[in-house]
Formats: sequence, structure tokens, C-alpha cells
Amino acid sequence: MGVPIFKKGFFSSVFSGVRAVFFTLVIIGIIFVGLGQAAEANRAEGVRLLEEAIIRAAVHSYAVNGYFPESIEYIVDNFGIYVDTSLFVVHYDVFASNLLPDIRVLELRR
Repeated sequence: MGVPIFKKGFFSSVFSGVRAVFFTLVIIGIIFVGLGQAAEANRAEGVRLLEEAIIRAAVHSYAVNGYFPESIEYIVDNFGIYVDTSLFVVHYDVFASNLLPDIRVLELRR
């Protein structure tokens, strides 16, 4: 039929294989970085949602009872909010019964 116009040498074959492996590793690295960023965003969203739920429950309690709850335990027991103590620490500081408590949720790092 004919003689091939371009014949690959040994080094060009090896280079093609190394290039394919390199690009595969780059793609895998990009995927892992993306997954790590998504996990971090998910944790931050969990902190924000828990803090907002506790604030809403405290405000609801104030609207119904006329005072803010004295402790986070009251909110957990009466409003069905679950705080995973292995993941979060809740700072709930009451200054006065008619002022919104200082509520902060902190994530525990593992």
C-alpha cells in the first residue's frame, strides 16, 4: 500500500505516554481540590444554618413568652433543634431577658 509518512520513534512514544499520565494526574488533582472546597463550603453553611435556627427559636420564644430563653438547653429541648456537639460549639450568652442573647456557633476542627 505505501510507506508510512511519519514513523514514531521510541522517545516520542514514551513522551506521549508520559504526557497522558501527566494530564490524567492534573485532572485528578483538580477534582480533589474542587471536592475539598465543596466540603469547606458545606461546613460553613452548616454553621450558618444552625446559628440562624437558634436565633429564630430564641426570637420565637420571646414572642410567645415575653423573654428570651436562659440557656441553649431550653431551645434544644423545646424547639427540636439538634446540635451535634462533636461538630459544633454553641456560645449562648444572655445579658438580659429582654435583649437578644449573644449567639455564636463555632465549628470544631478535626
